[in-house]
Amino acid sequence: MDIHEYQAKEILMRYGVKTAEGGLAYTIEESVQRAREIDGNVWVVKAQIHSGGRGKAGGIKVCRTHDEVRAAAEELLGKILVTRQTGAVGKVCTRVYVEAGTHIAREMYLCFLIDRSSERIVMIGSGQGGMEIEELAHTNPQAIKKIFIEPAVGLQDFQAREMAFALGVEAAQLPHAVKTIRGCYRALRDLDASMVEINPLVITGSGELIALDAKMSFDENALFRRHEVAELRDKTQADPREVAASDHGLSYIGLNGDIGCMINGAGLAMATMDMIKLAGGEPANFLDVGGGASAERTEKAFRLVLADKGVKAMLVNIFAGINRCDWIAQGVVQAVRNIDMKIPLVVRLSGTNVEEGQRIIAESGLPIITAGTLAEAAEKVVQARNGAVAEECKGI
Repeated sequence: MDIHEYQAKEILMRYGVKTAEGGLAYTIEESVQRAREIDGNVWVVKAQIHSGGRGKAGGIKVCRTHDEVRAAAEELLGKILVTRQTGAVGKVCTRVYVEAGTHIAREMYLCFLIDRSSERIVMIGSGQGGMEIEELAHTNPQAIKKIFIEPAVGLQDFQAREMAFALGVEAAQLPHAVKTIRGCYRALRDLDASMVEINPLVITGSGELIALDAKMSFDENALFRRHEVAELRDKTQADPREVAASDHGLSYIGLNGDIGCMINGAGLAMATMDMIKLAGGEPANFLDVGGGASAERTEKAFRLVLADKGVKAMLVNIFAGINRCDWIAQGVVQAVRNIDMKIPLVVRLSGTNVEEGQRIIAESGLPIITAGTLAEAAEKVVQARNGAVAEECKGI
């Protein structure tokens, strides 16, 4: 789960990380009022979306008068920003953060994230901040410093100092740099975050260290014990299908294909998507209905898949262990009747009570295509999809 810049800064400030003075605004008038409340004669109006690269997309405006703040807010609020991270669809800006202008002497980069390959936390830093770390890794990998932290031991003072030296801070700034580094680590550890990134971390003209931008991501599997973090979720920034799935306790990820999938078990879901691609199709989603799919839960999953208007055919692939094939079959029949499906449906059942499940589907009288193996199911759904597309073309 991602959060906005202003939310990340509020969290990091509690851990001793210094940020520039700023305020959140949802309207144009609120934006101007926030600028009036902040001392100085330079303000930065920042679009709040869950994406990096906002500056290149025109989402960050430097203003020197209240009229310029008004114009910037008017331009950004309600605008869809398209960055390299958002894709062509982009993300809508529903709020802006008005921040005091900062005299930047130097820009640095600092990040903590979970490194699954080493099963440790990696601290990444560079004396060259203010640019995308991927670009820096490509053009000048020697400028990036990595320090691995053993979770059972935690961040040690010597590691924080080592990173501060790698960032190139001066001796007078070292205590503040160490405090900032330790604060970021504690925020990641205490709140079950998977990433804390400050880009840029700047040294001001007066020698202060300030987090000029901040990003935080959290482990969704830990949100049940982090209610204060869960409340920061902005559903307008997420795929509405994924939000709906989360509300129903389903695991869903939207993809770019046109063959909808409803499967139980993440491993089987991955294998099914591979088989669809091998048969010449493209999956429209990853959807794991889990081990306790009732008829009602199955119908909810159907509605979720079909909410994607680009889906031309659908495949249900269930290997029942904890689940039962007859439960799934009842849910499939109920869903098809209630939804009045207009696209081809292929169902493959295997495992517990498979004979009863197959009987329920066969006696339903519905135009459901059945398959005995995963390979057969993938081939049939791709053929059904091709037939549906051909019919659409005839209509045109």
